[in-house]
Amino acid sequence: MHELAFPLLVGLIAVALAFDYLNGLHDAANSIATVVATRLLSPVKAVLFAAVFNFAAYFLSLAFPWLHAVAETIGKGLVDKDIVTPAVIFGALGGAMTWNVITWLRGIPSSSSHALVGGLIGAGVAHGGLLSIQWSGLNKTLIAIVLSPTIGMILALTVMLVTSWIFRRTNPGRAERSFRVLHLISSACYSISHGLNDAQKTMGIITVLLYSTGRLSGDFEVPHWVAISCYIAIAAGTMTGGWKIIETMGSRITKLSQHQGFSASMSGSIVVFAASAFGIPVSTTHTITGAIIGAGTARRASAVRWGVAKNVVMAWIITIPASAAIGAAFYGLTRLF
Repeated sequence: MHELAFPLLVGLIAVALAFDYLNGLHDAANSIATVVATRLLSPVKAVLFAAVFNFAAYFLSLAFPWLHAVAETIGKGLVDKDIVTPAVIFGALGGAMTWNVITWLRGIPSSSSHALVGGLIGAGVAHGGLLSIQWSGLNKTLIAIVLSPTIGMILALTVMLVTSWIFRRTNPGRAERSFRVLHLISSACYSISHGLNDAQKTMGIITVLLYSTGRLSGDFEVPHWVAISCYIAIAAGTMTGGWKIIETMGSRITKLSQHQGFSASMSGSIVVFAASAFGIPVSTTHTITGAIIGAGTARRASAVRWGVAKNVVMAWIITIPASAAIGAAFYGLTRLF
């Protein structure tokens, strides 16, 4: 157990919730890029829509508590929970938040999830060495970096082809109206899946902080007040919106129709819900980007701006190493003071 004055504990929890807020702001594009790009909703209505359904994930978790497996992965599945200190948590949050701000200012849709994973790994290794890493949890997270956008892309391509066949004899105007409704429903599903998976990452951080300071006894479970605080924080962040990233996700990668928007958001939600069930802190940014590319490719390969997609992928590759280095540096600052 590590001693930490109560005001400092409260301050560190506030920093964690600030990261959760920043996560929602940074990742607002995940939920609303397709509905904004297709003009299904105005930008202001879209962020309010996404924020409401981000918070709705809280009620889903009450009905199905086992969906909180991602919080356990973050809290004890990446770095040995018994070596985690408040300084490690500070380093992890510092690394993740710094990288999020850098990419947000540049309009790069990097992953807040993997920024937190990188920050936690960097600070954990700086404190306890490589032996502190829980390789099973880290390996499934790293595998998901490749699989989530790939599966999202394949699913979106498949949904596009299947629904095109189903609606092949439908009047174009009627098909368009149907896809507008389906697109709105699928976007709501994706917002719920985003809130469910991403809010849990901060829950895991706060829970392991409480555990390391002796304020959590018994089983490693997320306290109720921690869960609802994190859902509120991420919903508030989503309401603020990250407009540069929304532009990149919604229109610079490929132009979307209502049909493609529905296919992308529905496919993305399937991947993220499945990841939550298996306790994998998947990147909602990676997933929806892959799905958007898949939906664009279904029309024709040239519809995708591959240069923009390449820049997005490069950001994915460097997110964990960059945030790990920054996380280790923030941990080092705590040693100086």
